[in-house]
Amino acid sequence: MSSTYLVALGSNRRHHLYGGPRDVVSAAMEELSALGTVTDRSPILTTSPLGPAQRRFANAACLIESEYDPPSLLAGLKRQEREFGRRSVRRWGDRVLDLDIVLWSGGLYASRQLSIPHAAFRERSFVLEPALAIAAHWRDPVSGLSLRHLHTRLTSPGPMPA
Repeated sequence: MSSTYLVALGSNRRHHLYGGPRDVVSAAMEELSALGTVTDRSPILTTSPLGPAQRRFANAACLIESEYDPPSLLAGLKRQEREFGRRSVRRWGDRVLDLDIVLWSGGLYASRQLSIPHAAFRERSFVLEPALAIAAHWRDPVSGLSLRHLHTRLTSPGPMPA
């Protein structure tokens, strides 16, 4: 049985073959087809770094239809990060490629290695903004709010109604 996954992509380091971060993200979007059918791609956005990272990021999101269960898809994403040259780095540090499962059509998933939805996606405009372009109607299974509503709550000045 196939599932649909919302995957976030990010890069802020140059790759020796692909070039700058935007080109890395673009190439990674193509490589995701090894894990299933990429049914939609967001535009690639340039965003400010979070934490100790020094360089601006290129961020995007993809929808992938896949036969893989969540742990298997995560293993495939981590393999692709390594193939693009990612090494263990400090949390929020510079990286060639970062791939994260944000949501999936199965709702909630939890294990020691993986939590879906992604724990921090609600507070990250660099995840929500690209996701809006391809999955604005998707809902957070924890809050029940759509991605559009979560983004509005995050980016609107002043208090939002509950």
